[in-house]
Amino acid sequence: MDRSYLEKLPKTDLHVHLDGCVRLGTLIELARESGVELPSYTEQGLRETVFKDSYESLDEYLKGFAYTGAVMRTREQIERISYEVAVDNQREGVRYIEVRFAPQLHATEDMDIIQSIRAVDSGLRRAKEEFNSRPEVRQMGEPPFHYGIIACAMRFFTPDFSEWYRNFCSMHRYTNRERVFALASLELESAVARARWDEELPVVGIDLAGSEAGWPAINHLEAFRRAQRHFLKKTVHAGEAYGPESIYQAITELYADRIGHGLTLLDPGSVKSSYIRDPQKYVDSLAGYIADRRITVEVCLTSNQQTNPSFRRLEDHPFGKMMQRKLSVTICTDNRTVSNTTLTDELHKAVTTFGLSSYELRNIIVYGFKRSFFPGRYDEKRRYVRQCMEYFEKIEEEFHEGEGDR
Repeated sequence: MDRSYLEKLPKTDLHVHLDGCVRLGTLIELARESGVELPSYTEQGLRETVFKDSYESLDEYLKGFAYTGAVMRTREQIERISYEVAVDNQREGVRYIEVRFAPQLHATEDMDIIQSIRAVDSGLRRAKEEFNSRPEVRQMGEPPFHYGIIACAMRFFTPDFSEWYRNFCSMHRYTNRERVFALASLELESAVARARWDEELPVVGIDLAGSEAGWPAINHLEAFRRAQRHFLKKTVHAGEAYGPESIYQAITELYADRIGHGLTLLDPGSVKSSYIRDPQKYVDSLAGYIADRRITVEVCLTSNQQTNPSFRRLEDHPFGKMMQRKLSVTICTDNRTVSNTTLTDELHKAVTTFGLSSYELRNIIVYGFKRSFFPGRYDEKRRYVRQCMEYFEKIEEEFHEGEGDR
């Protein structure tokens, strides 16, 4: 399929980290203003030293976040970066995004958790209002731009993660560290619920991020149970760097509505628990459970290639098997800057590598809209999904007519 066609289609990105999407020009400018030292002060230099097309390891991949996080310390910085992320998505036809970030990584004495959420909302809302005021949206029937915000809790942390975590660890210095992690997630959930229901900010759900190995999701059970009671949606990074048991725990203990990555979902060789006697039967049953409940997997092809040597050949990525199993999947970018990608790039890779048909592409895109944590009422969401898919059909028809003319 032609890239220009994929770019014009209305799309979603449900797994996109704010601190992984800072424009390089913005990073350079804010670093200079804030006195943050960078390995280079040119975009080309940063691409050569930090934000590469490929990485040797996950540790190398993660180095870039130290630089982007360092320029996300004020409300103004976060608002600007959020605005630019929305604009960059709008320019390639993305009509709905769910930006996720970890407020506790950015909270300071001058900006608490809710204020950081408010800053993200302010930037996204400004981009939304500008886009939706265009004549082609207001008068010509093109679908408007919408967004939600997802707050990430961390599976584990140390005092040097941020000022907020340093203070939190200091106040709980005599508490078991797994309990400290749980308490931090509870604090985040309380702030998110207040932001959502008292301040009516479009923070639509919570996520659990960070290294899986050694840091099980069940440590954060209380926070996710409370999120369930507060009608917040849940997505969990799972099966990215640990076995399918991590995915099982996310959906059965943390009530996950979606799974981030899910790379080990169909791999019996990744099963680690000795009590599972038949790993193949286990993953088959897990996949069936997810399929029955339409739990959507947020697939991020490029970042998986960059962080996992097993997928250097994209053909080896489990996305193909997920499609064969008829799972609900949606294509996402993960980190536009760190992975040097766009949503159009990701769809193009999926189509060309796995030979997706037009019907399969349509399903992937419609799952993105339908399985989103849309902040409005359900009837509003249904109308919006229908509007976006009618526009999809219009672009599809125009493209095929153009092909016939050539």
